[in-house]
Amino acid sequence: MASSVLELQSVSFVRDGKTILDGIDWTVTGEQRWVVLGPNGAGKTTLLQIAAALQHPSSGSAGILDTTLGRTDVFELRPRIGFASSALAKRIPADETVLNVVLTAAYSVTGRWTERYEEIDVRRAQRVLQEWRLSHLEERRFGTLSDGEQKRVQIARAIMTDPEILLLDEPAASLDLGAREELLQLLSAYASSADAPAIVMVTHHVEEIPTGFTHALLLAEGRIAAAGPLSEVLTAERLSGAFGLELEVTEQDGRFTARAAR
Repeated sequence: MASSVLELQSVSFVRDGKTILDGIDWTVTGEQRWVVLGPNGAGKTTLLQIAAALQHPSSGSAGILDTTLGRTDVFELRPRIGFASSALAKRIPADETVLNVVLTAAYSVTGRWTERYEEIDVRRAQRVLQEWRLSHLEERRFGTLSDGEQKRVQIARAIMTDPEILLLDEPAASLDLGAREELLQLLSAYASSADAPAIVMVTHHVEEIPTGFTHALLLAEGRIAAAGPLSEVLTAERLSGAFGLELEVTEQDGRFTARAAR
């Protein structure tokens, strides 16, 4: 049986007296690629922040990479976790070069200061940029990039350190059709690689799920509405129940589409 990289037991999270997550039991193993879906306010981003060791649960146990939150040094744990989100992007200096945005992941900082890098770090960053079709932007300033380019740079940064789990918070949000499909093509190839770590991706839309992903977690009002293989979770009945609207769901060649029932 594959070992778990993330194991949440009875996890709840309360903010300002409001329950955001309620009794979450969820296990992710190394070979799995999960998508987390649910309406606005369902708790998706909070769940990802706990998985990234950026938030502690109000109750319950969060096991991450053979450690337990509250009993481990999160500053040693976080470099083992790849994390990309729009909130993180806002902390990246707009005038930082693309190469430095990726390179600084080695020290878990978002701006180049006085830290020194080995040639092996630079080569690794350049290889990751090549894999994500970003080599031509190496010397460009982060703030001058398009949304699609910034999203790909964030992911390249997240995998720079060979993480043991990769967490992506809405990587395709706000992208136009071409940029979205290019990103999903790259994510599909990465997710299908035997060398890739466990992946958890939050999204609002089933159309943004790359091929190569294996499982889905459906949240509604802070609770798990369904969890398991994609084909078992992404059904019209389950999505309709979670989103409060009668939906039709279709699947073709590993890609899903959902629309209001006619």
